[in-house]
Amino acid sequence: MTLPELPLSTPSLLFPAISLLMLAYTNRFLGLAAVVRGLHANWQSTQEPILLAQIRSLRKRIQIIKHMQTMGVLSLMFCVASTTLLFFKQQTVGQITFGVSLILMLASLTLSLVEIQISGAALDLQLRDVKCREK
Repeated sequence: MTLPELPLSTPSLLFPAISLLMLAYTNRFLGLAAVVRGLHANWQSTQEPILLAQIRSLRKRIQIIKHMQTMGVLSLMFCVASTTLLFFKQQTVGQITFGVSLILMLASLTLSLVEIQISGAALDLQLRDVKCREK
């Protein structure tokens, strides 16, 4: 099976998307790091078990974000490699490399979805004792 020729511009379209994803992931990581530092300081002074559970959840989310960032960086690297290969008229290898880049981006986005779900569940637990009052 022969694939149609992949223009040099196609992998280049992913550069801004991957860069924006990486910025969003970094912001999430920095936000969680600040929360962890605050919870850790609070836990050291109070030793409340609920804080320890929250810190465990945040540790899991940070691990996921690190994997998201890794997949995003690898996706960008494969995208650059694909563009380079296409520039040097290496169509087949360039197409395969671009396919790997897309798979890595999909993995990164999937991990992002998992992290968002964990984050939402953690917020629901935090707010479970609050009753909403309708006017």
